[in-house]
Amino acid sequence: MAIMFDQFQIVTDPVGDSVAVSAIFAVLPLLTLFVLLGALRMRAWLAGVISLLVALVVAVVVYAMPVGQAVLSATEGAAFGFFPILWIVINAIWVYNLTVVSGHFDVLRRSMERVSPDMRIQAVIVAFCFGALLEALAGFGTPVAVTVVMLMALGFRPVKAATVALIANTAPVAFGALATPITTLGTVTAGAADDPRLNTDTLGAMVGRQTPILAVVVPLVLVAVIDGKRGVRQTWPVALVAGVVFAGAQFAASNYISVPLTDIIAALLAAAAVMLLLRAWRPAESPDLSTEQPAPSSGSVAVAQKRDTRAEVMRAYAPYLIIIVIFSIANLGPIKSALAESPWTVSFHWPGLDVLGAAGKPLASTTFTLGWLPAAGTLMILAGLITAVLLRVGPRPALAAYGRTYVELRHAIVTVMAVLALAYVLNQSGQTNTLGEFLAQAGGFFLFLSSILGWIGVAVTGSDTSANALFGALQVQTAADAGLDPVLLAAANSSGGVLGKMISPQNLAIAASAVGMAGREGDIFRKVVGWSLALLLVMCVLVTLQGTPVLDWMVPAAP
Repeated sequence: MAIMFDQFQIVTDPVGDSVAVSAIFAVLPLLTLFVLLGALRMRAWLAGVISLLVALVVAVVVYAMPVGQAVLSATEGAAFGFFPILWIVINAIWVYNLTVVSGHFDVLRRSMERVSPDMRIQAVIVAFCFGALLEALAGFGTPVAVTVVMLMALGFRPVKAATVALIANTAPVAFGALATPITTLGTVTAGAADDPRLNTDTLGAMVGRQTPILAVVVPLVLVAVIDGKRGVRQTWPVALVAGVVFAGAQFAASNYISVPLTDIIAALLAAAAVMLLLRAWRPAESPDLSTEQPAPSSGSVAVAQKRDTRAEVMRAYAPYLIIIVIFSIANLGPIKSALAESPWTVSFHWPGLDVLGAAGKPLASTTFTLGWLPAAGTLMILAGLITAVLLRVGPRPALAAYGRTYVELRHAIVTVMAVLALAYVLNQSGQTNTLGEFLAQAGGFFLFLSSILGWIGVAVTGSDTSANALFGALQVQTAADAGLDPVLLAAANSSGGVLGKMISPQNLAIAASAVGMAGREGDIFRKVVGWSLALLLVMCVLVTLQGTPVLDWMVPAAP
């Protein structure tokens, strides 16, 4: 029994004292995940569980990690997957479900429809601005599922609605679900290299110096997808204003205000800027780009003609304002500091887990931080309770909506917990270190490859959070071995990853199901893959330049 829980020290070359040969075994869990999801199209939760089992076998058999330590490592990862990650997602989607139950989601959609009759501008407002707000609050496919339905209600054809929603869901992804991907990145990289900058704030600042470049371009891409050259020529002012304001706000918020609030601030400012512009400017023409109008029997016409009272419209927007107020208060310096202390936040060594790094020091990742009160998910519950009162949703329907949220997300819950368990086993058994040393042989060229690695991770897992959990430590380890900047490469994993979101099987399935095209994901894939690759190339070039004297001034310096 004692052997099962003996102390374990990471070794990077367990097979024949060769990093290259050891890397063949270390890559097996990731290869399993890629093949099961990408080639065999297995359900994500099942692929995650099977890949976790492969990682455990490799850790025990190849890396000689005691069985008990390997299992404990997986349990810590699974726990981190639920809290704080899923804790945010579940409660954020519950708040959205409350707006649906109360009927205020329809009020919100009608309000946006009245801002402009132009479908190209509606796409910028709904898919880009409102989609970014949903990404900020919930992430994990929520913006695609919601905005696709809204776009179709506005008259968009199914494939076009799905394409627009998927492309729009790029720039805000790294800071989605109150910056959960960045929080995860900070956690998994903290112990991978001895660099004080590997924390949520600095990594968030670095990502905030990369993804805004995408934000400027994405609205222009949306109007081009909807209406070609004419769309760009006639609506470029609104697309540019939305993109530039979002980009500027994303940079400023992530670097100087609050990483978790970054997308909320950026989305609201971009939407406000667009609405102000539309008071003074309108496109030369607003062509009807829909080929099929909603049938009267569906009730869509009646809904579109309904005029909501000012009070109802205010109530529809209220949940998002409540969230902003609560999170703003929680992020005020003195309050944030107080909530980070006991008893509101408790840090403890994961029971029984005893793992040393290659240098013989205990891994920082074996300490689990439980911020039960200041956690974004807990604050979201508070916002949900206030929202329920404001929208007049009784205790019983509110509780029923909460239960339904868990049922709706049951597969996502297993997937995220399995992938995070997989990431912890890879990192704490030494498999990540082995791959890092092996990839470091690419030297400076890895600067270009780092964004592609993140892109692959998100394309396969459907989540920037999962990709950061899988590859964050690997990026940092590789940077250390190749003499590159670990903060730059860790951030590149997240920034490059956002561009894999639109081609991930999970997001394609969400979009296809929402527009009634289940089984025709390939049609949507062909519409978005070109844009995904083109924008990825831009990110690869940007990161490469940030690793050279040309743009290295953009990387936060060590304190």
